[in-house]
Amino acid sequence: MAYPGEYRSFMGEAIDPDQSVYQSPFTWRYGSEQMRRVWSLAYQRLLWRRVWVALAEAQAELGLVTAEEAADLRAHMEEIDLQRAQAIEAVVQHDLMAELKTFAEQCPLGGRVLHLGATSADIQDNADALRLREALDLLLETLADLLRSLAESIERWADTACMGFTHIQPAEPTTVGFRLAQYAQDLWTDWEELSRVREGIRGKGIKGAVGTSASYAELLREQGLTPTDLETRVMIRLDLEAFAVTTQTYPRKQDWLVLNALAGLAGSLHKMMLDLRVLQSPAIGEWAEPFREQQVGSSAMPFKRNPVNAEKIDSLARWLAALPRVAWDNAALTVLERTLDDSANRRLMLAEAFLAADEMLRAALKVVRGLRIDHEAIARNLNRYGGFAATERLLMALVRAGADRQVIHERLRQHSMAAWAEMARSGHNPLYEMLREDEELLRYLSREHIDDLMNASTHVGDAPARARALAEAIQAGLVARRP
Repeated sequence: MAYPGEYRSFMGEAIDPDQSVYQSPFTWRYGSEQMRRVWSLAYQRLLWRRVWVALAEAQAELGLVTAEEAADLRAHMEEIDLQRAQAIEAVVQHDLMAELKTFAEQCPLGGRVLHLGATSADIQDNADALRLREALDLLLETLADLLRSLAESIERWADTACMGFTHIQPAEPTTVGFRLAQYAQDLWTDWEELSRVREGIRGKGIKGAVGTSASYAELLREQGLTPTDLETRVMIRLDLEAFAVTTQTYPRKQDWLVLNALAGLAGSLHKMMLDLRVLQSPAIGEWAEPFREQQVGSSAMPFKRNPVNAEKIDSLARWLAALPRVAWDNAALTVLERTLDDSANRRLMLAEAFLAADEMLRAALKVVRGLRIDHEAIARNLNRYGGFAATERLLMALVRAGADRQVIHERLRQHSMAAWAEMARSGHNPLYEMLREDEELLRYLSREHIDDLMNASTHVGDAPARARALAEAIQAGLVARRP
């Protein structure tokens, strides 16, 4: 992996060591080496060449080019020469045509038939579909690891009671595992959606300038074959299905579906990490992300242990969430069979959306695997606030024992208000003592029974069972869908 100071390109060669020109943070800071490689310029050119070779080999099968010409193209397919292609592009101002000329120069036999009958999008859009699918596979692999880690954490802490919060105010107890299960459930939804989108990825196919396959029909007329005969052979070689109908490009709605799924994933990760940031604050102090021994939390305040991974995830998630609108515009605002006003933003949007999602998932996996649970803080908060929530079941027990519901409700309310005021003044919560010494309550329940009812840690309903059931379902789902 490239690190600051090395300044490596996507493919590993040293670039601009003094950082004198702008480089995207995705070049070296965000995203994995594998994801950067998928979206690298060199890999793009390799995929273009794969499509050209598949086209030539299918044309050789149908007698349009010779087997020797197709073999020559395959023999030189991996000889990527970006320097030569960029020199040509400086003249012709067309990146795919520059790569075409570079490839043709390398193939003394096959160069003359390269790109026969094709338009640029026949090559580029099929390659883009292959990249989308490969990038989705990488994300799904990391997301599966995150879900497995979450499932393990859910099971570990399914019974660990803690305060629940609504409106960012103490509410009723829940459990750490049940809270984690909320995040896992959202991420499982994202896993299913990303899987669905991945299975739906289609290439343009081989359909020519406006999608009618007219050029291929001309080529195949003497053979008595159809463009579909050619397209089928090409797409089998690419192991990629084609849209039934296209214009010059594949439908840009496909990009929108992909970006929507990525934005959905970003939303789930944002929610989980925002909650962690709240729970890591000293006022609650129950959770914390891992913090390395030599890590610096603040340049000005040496004592700080900021949740930097969670904040990074939330920051990237906000940015990624804005990208589906760009993809929507590309799909909705293209005119008739093609306009090129999607091209520039797609160079940025697709690669960087995947790199952002990749970085968020890897950071989230690190946080979950190293998540620190402070049991003392959990117990302190339960003791401080849990009693107020426990008055609900105390009320029900008293009514079942024969007390007047309205009278007891008012008595519990008065005790609660007085205890809250004292807690705000001194930090001590006297509610437990006040209730177990109330003679009216003792007419119906013993002190021991009141103590049991006021134990907030047991007031979590069936949360542990639900959390474990979800963890087991996710584990089983991942095993069932493993390729």
